[in-house]
Amino acid sequence: PGADVQSLWRSARSARCEVKTCQTGTISTAEAAAQSHTARDAAVQTEQSKDAVQDFQQEVQVDYTGLLSFLQRVEDAVIKELNKNWKSHAFDGFEVNWTDQDETVLCLHTLSYPEAQDQNLQVTSVSWNATGSVVACSYGRLDDGDWSTEKSYVCTWNLDRRGLNPQHPDLVVDVPSSVMCLAFHPSQPSLIAGGLFSGELVVWDTSRTEDPVIWRTGMTDDTHTDPVYQVNWLPDTKHRNHSQLLSVATDGKILVWREERDGRLALAEGFAIVAQQIPRSTRLKKMAWGEAAVGVTSLSFSHFDPGVFVAGVEGGYSLRCSTAAQTPALPRPGGSVPLRAPAELAFSPHAGPVYSVSCSPFHRQSCFLLPPSPRNLFLSCGTDGQIHFHSMLQTQPLFALQLSKKYLFCVRWSPVRPLVFAAASGEGVHLFDLARSTQKPTVSLKQSVSDCPVYCLEFNTKHTRLLAAGDAAGTVKVWQLSSDFTEQGPREMSHLEQLASEIMD
Repeated sequence: PGADVQSLWRSARSARCEVKTCQTGTISTAEAAAQSHTARDAAVQTEQSKDAVQDFQQEVQVDYTGLLSFLQRVEDAVIKELNKNWKSHAFDGFEVNWTDQDETVLCLHTLSYPEAQDQNLQVTSVSWNATGSVVACSYGRLDDGDWSTEKSYVCTWNLDRRGLNPQHPDLVVDVPSSVMCLAFHPSQPSLIAGGLFSGELVVWDTSRTEDPVIWRTGMTDDTHTDPVYQVNWLPDTKHRNHSQLLSVATDGKILVWREERDGRLALAEGFAIVAQQIPRSTRLKKMAWGEAAVGVTSLSFSHFDPGVFVAGVEGGYSLRCSTAAQTPALPRPGGSVPLRAPAELAFSPHAGPVYSVSCSPFHRQSCFLLPPSPRNLFLSCGTDGQIHFHSMLQTQPLFALQLSKKYLFCVRWSPVRPLVFAAASGEGVHLFDLARSTQKPTVSLKQSVSDCPVYCLEFNTKHTRLLAAGDAAGTVKVWQLSSDFTEQGPREMSHLEQLASEIMD
């Protein structure tokens, strides 16, 4: 077993009162900082003495004598080079464009009036005012049925106004009959004219919220007996500060109205499309051919000859007409003004009623107008789903596009691009750029999910990237077009002339 030995070391030391430890004595310390306590700013910029300041605004001394001598020496060489550049074709067709190209078409606004939608009313027409900031629409019905006694509306929205409410128009005008068409005054932003299902014409002043009606035709022997499908403002040649209104209806009459002081619109002159001026179509067989043929549905004036216009009729024809025509139309009972027959030329017909025509706003900047000049071109569309591209100088269309199996209700030429136009169909909105294709639309826009028909559309001539379209669901959509559709390319007019010429050949 182990043995232990008791240590006597600690007890011996305790007896001698000795204490041992391994801890060293206290070490003295002191802190010393390297940062000095005084600071001073020193700049590397030198001070400029007042004497050294130079007045850069003082007049520069020019040696005019030497400059004149130099210009005289180089004058001949400069003129020679300028003449060479003038004749050069190095930059033909080159066009500087600093803006980024936007390849999308966006829906900026979807406008509606819920009360009209509750009545299942349709947007029958849209129009932009003279400033391009206000869009108006009319509510009515374009489908079958007698709705002349149904209440209707005209609504306006100011798109530049802050807090725009798409479902709350800035102005709502109650109308006792369906409004079939609208047209803002070309220079007075608050005046808007409308044609009613009852055959009447009404002019509203949107600045008067209490009683906006300022002129109307009333129901007289001069008033249309059928719905009015288009109204146009015309300058009054006798009174510079006044305007006249032109209206067309399916009763075959084209009437021009003047303003009277008592708030009436009085008939100034009138025209009537008569069946004798229209070739009988073998494709349109109706019992009452005369009545079916002459109903006027649309009209477009030439932008370069104010006395020439194209009228579209229910018989499927487009007619070139003249306001200077003196041939009397067939006698009609009543009326204060004798009516004249304006038709001069009937173009090859559609296979159904024509619903819209649009004359080209572009023309060639040349003194020699050889056919077919763009100034002579117009578009037409109708129930056969085709768009006819016409020259006023020949009866056959330059070409025809089969756009849809459904009706085409409206066609409009672009106000800024000669090769672009838009069409409204039973399927939506179609944008054409003939520079890309003459056979199919460049962009097709769905107005709504349910493919409801689009009845009307209008380009904005002030804000050229905006296009308004109204549909059967009671909504107006404002589309923002891409720069591709609004910026004219190089030689675009020449392209249009060449296109028309090739098709004719």
